[in-house]
Amino acid sequence: MHFEHLTSIHKMLLVILGVLVFATLLFWIWKKIKPGSQVNELMTRTKSWWVMASIFAIAALVHPLISFVAFGFLSFAALRELSSISKNARIEDRSVIFWAYLAIPIQYFFAYMGWMLPFLIFIPVFMFTWIPFILVLKGHTQDIARSMSVIPTHLMLTVYSLSHLAYLLSLSIADGGRGLLLYVVFLTEMNDVFQFTWGKLLGRHKIIEKISPNKTWEGFIGGLLSTVLAAILLKFLTPFTTFEAIGAGLLIACTGFVGDIIVSAIKRDFGLKDTGTVIKGHGGILDRMDSLIISAPFFFYYVYLLHIVR
Repeated sequence: MHFEHLTSIHKMLLVILGVLVFATLLFWIWKKIKPGSQVNELMTRTKSWWVMASIFAIAALVHPLISFVAFGFLSFAALRELSSISKNARIEDRSVIFWAYLAIPIQYFFAYMGWMLPFLIFIPVFMFTWIPFILVLKGHTQDIARSMSVIPTHLMLTVYSLSHLAYLLSLSIADGGRGLLLYVVFLTEMNDVFQFTWGKLLGRHKIIEKISPNKTWEGFIGGLLSTVLAAILLKFLTPFTTFEAIGAGLLIACTGFVGDIIVSAIKRDFGLKDTGTVIKGHGGILDRMDSLIISAPFFFYYVYLLHIVR
């Protein structure tokens, strides 16, 4: 089959496969020639990229219902991971967390049905009120304000934000949203790679040293420019014009960076290097999804405002 006869989704999957194979071979040769901690870190990251790429490639190819269920389990795992590392959790909070887990199938059902208004307000309005109310009914006010803040925030980061990836599959554009899903996931992950690589090569000036000492302005700017270029090259997955693709690249690079440092701050508060051990050698679900928890909703509404609401 000639390349020009392939669908945009298959072209994108071939691009992802080619990038991963190239990176794997490059870092393997690099380690043989000049072993060190830097190339070991790159090889570890590459293994995690294979895992993440496989997950989202399957989500783009299988029946949408299966994809929504898979995304729901992803949110469940991320919420469980974040809840398990939270310190000073009260005994009274444990039963309330049940309501947070119950919100997952409801939120993803709204996304599957394409019901925008319920999708928008269920967690930030209803659950934001319901969880504090249930906590009040428990009758234990010691540290209740903290619980009222923490549990809804966990829901926003792990369920509400990530559910926007699933909702992309309910859109009627870009091959049923599958192209958009691959576009935002691949660019967000590559932005992390670009920022890490440029930071290692040129990094001198720290951005937020107390939160993430490895983040530099050189890495951020190099990653941003590289992501914008990739966004233009991959716009065949989207309904974007070149100008809109540039905007998408800028948005994904900036919001991905914000998501990364938010989770870094949480881990630093808990005194942890990783949020979990789900992905062997490279942490937990949130360690790999940290950038997406912010880039996903921002990208979704960027698409929605440009190509759905007219």
